[in-house]
Amino acid sequence: MERLKTDMVEIGEGQKRIREGQREIRQKFEEIGSECRRLKEETMNIAKQSDYNQVRINLMFSILKAREDNNFAHADHLTGLLRKEMEKQEQGKAGLVGCLMIMENDEQFAFAVTPDRPFL
Repeated sequence: MERLKTDMVEIGEGQKRIREGQREIRQKFEEIGSECRRLKEETMNIAKQSDYNQVRINLMFSILKAREDNNFAHADHLTGLLRKEMEKQEQGKAGLVGCLMIMENDEQFAFAVTPDRPFL
């Protein structure tokens, strides 16, 4: 009978250690999940910023191209779009500029400028 009590105490202690281990593992999983969510959000923010940077670079390139082609009205229009985009980003409302009209050899072309479809 004494041996049975000793075994029961040992089993109880073992179960207690198991529960404690499970609690620690659960806590670690929660920490990992939280860190994963934070990293995913940070990655999305970096990707979004990269997209906005690409749009601005594309606009700058288009401005240079328009100036090179002596199309100063178009360069002025693109510069205005770039300014608006920069102001929006400073306000935390970075929206993309929309549609660009390009004149080349007396032909007019429209291009959508979005992060997934940058102008180039």
